[in-house]
Amino acid sequence: MTAVEQLRAARALLGWSQAELASRASLSLPTVKRVEGGFGPNVSEEARLRLQQALESAGIEFLEENGAGLGVRFRKSRRSRK
Repeated sequence: MTAVEQLRAARALLGWSQAELASRASLSLPTVKRVEGGFGPNVSEEARLRLQQALESAGIEFLEENGAGLGVRFRKSRRSRK
């Protein structure tokens, strides 16, 4: 599962507010705040997956640990590949 830091970084890369992410993931704003803040009742894996999918749908790619650390970046456009 994607790390909380990756979710925050992906949202920042897109310039989205927490409210925007909540809307696009069809979740409540308090749920997004709990995930990003790491406080309150546990958030389900399904909710975390919905956040990740909303960000990926907007063009974000989540990078796994590869010795340089976890990360996020914009997915390369299919049109620009040669």
